[in-house]
Amino acid sequence: MKPTSEAKFKTVIDKNTFYFFNPVFEEKYEGYLNSLKDILLVLKNNIETQGLKKDFFEQIIIEKENGLRALLALTGFSNEMLKRLTTIIRVVDDKELNDLVYKKEWFRREDISNLKEWSDSQISKLIKENKFFAKGVVNIFFEGSTIPFLTKTIPLFELKKLSISKLRFELPEMIDTIIRYKEKGSYSGMKENNPEILIEEILNRLNISFEKGDLKELIKNAPVSKRTMDFIIPDKQNPLIIIESSFLATTSSGQGDKSKTENSIDNLINHTILKQSL
Repeated sequence: MKPTSEAKFKTVIDKNTFYFFNPVFEEKYEGYLNSLKDILLVLKNNIETQGLKKDFFEQIIIEKENGLRALLALTGFSNEMLKRLTTIIRVVDDKELNDLVYKKEWFRREDISNLKEWSDSQISKLIKENKFFAKGVVNIFFEGSTIPFLTKTIPLFELKKLSISKLRFELPEMIDTIIRYKEKGSYSGMKENNPEILIEEILNRLNISFEKGDLKELIKNAPVSKRTMDFIIPDKQNPLIIIESSFLATTSSGQGDKSKTENSIDNLINHTILKQSL
């Protein structure tokens, strides 16, 4: 007997995976989250009974496996942002910043031309092996927002997370952390937070004419390419400069994917220019 449409729909509804999840992984990850919560609850109790001390934070990031992650969760400062900041500290030579993080006690001169971002395991290993590096990490969360170099370098949205009030578990700051967690995606995607806006303002201020347009409008052998060029100077009929702007902070693999895309577009444009010049 052929199944009815109603029976088919019921099968789809019963068998459909509305939300995929792995029960084993879910259980394991809940254990990780509970670990962070327990670390912070103990930390909160110590601060309430003994006062705010840097030693408490140094102890948890050195002795607890998830101590650093707990500190990041408390402040809302992302792991990726901490890695970026660690790289900046390794590259720049700012006396006040160097003193804050005890740089001379752990830094080994590196080849800047071949600089690589440290992995999570490298940072965790150095925290446990070098007490001065651990102290420096804690100092960033206590005093980072007072260092002129960091106030000029870190966006205000992120700088606000380096607040000593957050380390005291003050309720307004906890609410601030929740809001920043929630609004991070919207903040990153805002048009005003796009470098395209700044470039457009500069071009307008300098009275440089430009247009926007799809790649296929410029290159005859790319009829299916739907890639919008942000700035075509002076216009699409006589393009002298083509600009595509973007800003991203992501993993090295994400940067690699972006690079491959940009290289393919660059090759396509160069091939077209070469054909036109022959």
